[in-house]
Amino acid sequence: MRWDFPDPRDWRRPRPIHARSETVDGKEPFRKLFHGGQRGIVVFRTFNEGEEVVKPSGKTETRQWTIDPRDGRPRGFAFVWNRFEIADLPAPMLACVMVTVPANELIRRIVKSQETDPRMPAVLEDDAWSTWLGEDDTTPASAKALLKTMEGVNWQAAPEPKKPRPRKP
Repeated sequence: MRWDFPDPRDWRRPRPIHARSETVDGKEPFRKLFHGGQRGIVVFRTFNEGEEVVKPSGKTETRQWTIDPRDGRPRGFAFVWNRFEIADLPAPMLACVMVTVPANELIRRIVKSQETDPRMPAVLEDDAWSTWLGEDDTTPASAKALLKTMEGVNWQAAPEPKKPRPRKP
């Protein structure tokens, strides 16, 4: 499955890659998918967040941070997915977008302090997975209620080391 929906004009271009939790149940292209139960989970141990940094030259670069919950508990990101029939491809493309929520205090303060509307993935604890997936006759409203900022956690954020540049021969 590909992470991002294909742009209608050129399926190779990603557009969009995220769905806002506040509107995932009311805006297209997500509304029908959300209400139709096309919701999924990607399990993670750590995840990355990007910080936009302005270099002395004025150009920007993205510094990656690793966020580690450090407690070993199973967690997953909330996604919605769709199937796309694309003439250039021999089989349908399955693609997904991550649902985002307002960033928690740790990510707002350390990684995204320069952003006016910082976001982070919608994190689901393992006891909420069946509700998000629509099992046991749960409603879309029950699933949407799970999409909230996870605060009060003792996570660790650390910048990823820069990758060394390849040396020229």
